[in-house]
Amino acid sequence: MTALRATAPRTPLGRRFGLLMGALLLSSLGNGLCFPFTSIYISQLLGLGGRAAGGYFIAMAAASFAAALAGGPLADRGSPHRVGALGAAALAAGYALLAPAGSVPLVLASGVCVGVGFGLFYASIVGIVDTAVPESGRRAAFAIRHIVNNAGIGLGSVAAGLALHGADTPAGTLRWLYLANGLAALPLIAVILGVRPRARTEPKERPGDAPPSGPGPTYRSLLRARPMALLILAQGLFAIVGFTQIEATVPLLLHDRMAVTLGWVSVVVAANSFALIALQPLLRGRLERLPETVVLAGGPVLWAVAFGCGLGAALVGQAAPAAVRYGLLLAFAVVFAAGELMYSSAFYPLLLRWSGEEAVGRASALASLAWNLGTACGPPLGLFIVAHASATGSWLALALGAAAAFAVTAALRGRTANT
Repeated sequence: MTALRATAPRTPLGRRFGLLMGALLLSSLGNGLCFPFTSIYISQLLGLGGRAAGGYFIAMAAASFAAALAGGPLADRGSPHRVGALGAAALAAGYALLAPAGSVPLVLASGVCVGVGFGLFYASIVGIVDTAVPESGRRAAFAIRHIVNNAGIGLGSVAAGLALHGADTPAGTLRWLYLANGLAALPLIAVILGVRPRARTEPKERPGDAPPSGPGPTYRSLLRARPMALLILAQGLFAIVGFTQIEATVPLLLHDRMAVTLGWVSVVVAANSFALIALQPLLRGRLERLPETVVLAGGPVLWAVAFGCGLGAALVGQAAPAAVRYGLLLAFAVVFAAGELMYSSAFYPLLLRWSGEEAVGRASALASLAWNLGTACGPPLGLFIVAHASATGSWLALALGAAAAFAVTAALRGRTANT
């Protein structure tokens, strides 16, 4: 898998994978119904104030951290499907609890349940997806999973916007949306349990480029292996310099520093989502012929190019023809999407190979924790940059962040190229 691949027919991913993606799409659509509104719902519409909203997110983060650490070993010792189903059940309960919530204790209980759900789910989903597809289909499977998650959240957000538009009682409407979110997670429980293998397979041999395990598949022994430690570091950097920036920083940069209308901000964000869907079948074969470490390193390179397109739009300014300015912004959205696909098709296959099947739950938990840390740090850093730098300075800072992520992935390639 580390050498250039010859062209081969695409591997069918199978019915179990299709069922799993359908359930994940429904669950992520439910998340899209609610996640942009939670702080407003708790603090204003329920009248519980900002402290209650903050308490919800603190409780969720703490519970997610603890559940991920506990869920990794559970998934390794038993079945990731049981852990994933338990996580989906906790998500369903947590979101449903917000529907009747009217007091701080119920809000905090909801935050704990949702945090436990996310922690267990993300500690197990890598193993669940892996057992649903042949090994040769891993890279396509994880790229499709990334697209399904984004598409579901996007569709859910659109549906929520339509439901809330002109609603006489937004709080009442949101109560129904949170209930719908909880219900949307229920099919996921049934599908996860339904697609689990009937007989547990023996762990596969570690490939020659896998890092040596320590005395056991513990968190410490995983992080002692330099390639795995670099991979987990790269995961946090991808969240900080990439994914959170397109979600939180770039829209503010476009609107506040470049005078781009909200309508065009929405177009740029939507173009990124549609590009993910359109590019996946076009890039899949090309990416699968390259080593995963090369593909992973290519992601931040494309992000730097994308930020360069944004820089170009800032430099030409409002005096330039609209086709030039907005064409550069649309190019940013499309090139950034290509970088996302390179990440999603390479990161988790590498994680699986280097952890070994006996430690994939722990490795997934570490990746989830790195991601959560990155998503917590990324938006404040990006918003600080936008508040204190010009449009050109902000785009340059974003490109430098992508360069830092590339440096880590290039070091990762150097560590494994000769193994």
